[in-house]
Amino acid sequence: MKKSTKDHIITFAMVIVVYIIVQTMITTGNMSSLMQGLLVPMCTYSIVAIGLNLCVGYLGELSIGHAGFMCVGAFSSAFCTKLLQDSIQNEVVLFLIAIAVGTIAAAFFGFLIGIPVLRLRGDYLAIVTLAFGEIIKNVINVLYIAKDENGFHFAISDGNKIELSEDGIWLINGAKGIAKIPHLSSFTAGVIMILVILFIVYNFVNSRTGRAIMSIRDNRIAAESIGINITKYKILAFVVSAMICALGGALYSSLIGYIDPNTFNFDVSTLILSIVILGGMGTLRGMYVGAIVLVAFPEVSRSLMKYRFVLYGVILVLMMRFRPEGLLGWKSSLPYK
Repeated sequence: MKKSTKDHIITFAMVIVVYIIVQTMITTGNMSSLMQGLLVPMCTYSIVAIGLNLCVGYLGELSIGHAGFMCVGAFSSAFCTKLLQDSIQNEVVLFLIAIAVGTIAAAFFGFLIGIPVLRLRGDYLAIVTLAFGEIIKNVINVLYIAKDENGFHFAISDGNKIELSEDGIWLINGAKGIAKIPHLSSFTAGVIMILVILFIVYNFVNSRTGRAIMSIRDNRIAAESIGINITKYKILAFVVSAMICALGGALYSSLIGYIDPNTFNFDVSTLILSIVILGGMGTLRGMYVGAIVLVAFPEVSRSLMKYRFVLYGVILVLMMRFRPEGLLGWKSSLPYK
C-alpha cells in the first residue's frame, strides 16, 4: 500500500474515531451544552480551512478574502432554503439543493474574480482578495429581495420601497441579512461533509492536475517551461477552493438560523488563515485539528476573560517560533499528507 493511501486512511479514521467519541459523550451526558454548540462551527471552519489550504498550501498564493466565498455560500444557500422550504418538505433534499446552489454561486464568483486577480502575486493578490471579501459584504448590505403573491420584489439601498402583502416574506433584508432560516445542519451532517471533501481534495491534489498546481507553487518558471498553463491551473485551484468554502458557509447558515453580511468580516478571514497556519499548510489533516484548537479555545477559556486573547496570541507566536510548519505539517515542503 502506498504511503499516501495509508495517510488518507489514517486521516479518515481520525475523523470517524473523533465522531464516535463525541457521539458517545453526548449520549452519556458527558459533554456540556457549550461544547455541543461548538461542534458544527468546528466542522464549518474545518471545511473552510481545507478550501483555503488548497489555495495557500498547495497553490502557494496568499488569500485573505475567503470569508467572501463563505459569505456567498451562506447567503445563496439560505436564500434557496427560504425560497423552497414550503415546496420541499424533505429536509435532506432541501439541504442538498441549498448547498448545491451555494457551491455553484461560489464557483461563479471564484471564476469571475480569479481571472483578473490570479495574474497578481504575493501581497498584491492578498490585498485584492481582501477587497473582494469587503465588496461582497457591502453589496449584500444594500440588497433587498422579498417575495409575496405578486412575485419577487427588488430594491437597492432602501428596503422601504418594497411593499409586501401579509403573506410576503423577506428573502434578503439588507444589513439585517436573512432571518428564520430552517435549521437543517447537524454535527453528523458536518462530519459527512468533511469526509466527502477530504476524499475529493485528496484525489484532486494527487491527480495530474494537483501535481501541476503544486509545481506552480514550487517553481513557476520551471512549470511554465514544461508547458503547464499557469493561468488555467491557478483559476481551477481558486474555483475549487471557493466552492469548498461555500460548503462551509452553507453548513453555518443552516445552523445559526440568522445571518447578516457583517458575520463574514475580516476577522473571519483572519481566523481561517490562522487555522491553516496552525494546522499546517499543505496538510489536510491539520485543518480540523487547527479548527478544534482555535474555535474551542476562546470559548473554554472564558473563565480567564481578560487574559484569554493574550494567551491566544502567545500560543500563535510560540507556534511560529518553534514549529512554523504547523501542528501536523512537514518541515520540508514534500511529501504532502
